Amino acid sequence: MHPQPTIDELVIADEPEAWRALGFAVEGDTAAVGSVRLRFEGRGERRGIVRWFVRRVRSLELDGLETYASERPPAAGAEHPNGVVAIDHVVVLTPDIDRSVEVLRGAGFDFRRLREGATPGGSVRQAFFRMGDVILELVLAPEGTSVARDPHGPARLWGISFLVRDMDATAAALGELLGAPRDAVQPGRRIATLRPAAGVGPAVAFMT
Repeated sequence: MHPQPTIDELVIADEPEAWRALGFAVEGDTAAVGSVRLRFEGRGERRGIVRWFVRRVRSLELDGLETYASERPPAAGAEHPNGVVAIDHVVVLTPDIDRSVEVLRGAGFDFRRLREGATPGGSVRQAFFRMGDVILELVLAPEGTSVARDPHGPARLWGISFLVRDMDATAAALGELLGAPRDAVQPGRRIATLRPAAGVGPAVAFMT
């Protein structure tokens, strides 16, 4: 069986100080969150997660996702001051979920399931891939979003959901920058999303 791809690094077009202010332990331009590195390259023309480095991937042509190969060992990040201990899942938006699933499966990604049904974010279809200890959540872009407007356009790295040890402690650390915690789609778990006032590019959520 071919080893599944795993994420080494996500490159984000934000200043390191913006993430340090959210309670992440940032050293230089990098924060180690569980097994994954976040690298902050500063503001530019593009926003959000602009590229990623992936291990054991068969192809770097991933439906428009800017991808680079890596052979570095996983990071070993400690708990952050805001209570984050790891990344639960990384979210990719696509205008054509069947196309993106086919491309990712062809590149060796470990496809687990397809979910049909409305989500709080407005999507109606999601696909899930296992990337080591991180889940890749592929989401059909909701109507009206920039990704959905071009049905033949590329997929896009869009968001990160962080795993926290104690939601109440994280909410206290982030204050008004964090929306009200609510029940997650996964039974028994809670989730809260970072408000736009936080000033970072990716969509960010925190989960128990």
